[in-house]
Amino acid sequence: MTLFLISFAVIAVVIFIMAIGVIFGRHAIKGSCGGPGAADCVCVEKCDKRRKWEEAQNL
Repeated sequence: MTLFLISFAVIAVVIFIMAIGVIFGRHAIKGSCGGPGAADCVCVEKCDKRRKWEEAQNL
């Protein structure tokens, strides 16, 4: 039970720190390809989802 409580506390602290970062203007956590904010894709080779999305945008 002690290990569970310690693990839970560590995860809660990490989530709290990430939330503080977002509140103070850092960008939200996002994937590298596709999804909201896909304009900032950092993929070297574009994934299938990204290629299909770009083709749909160009039509």
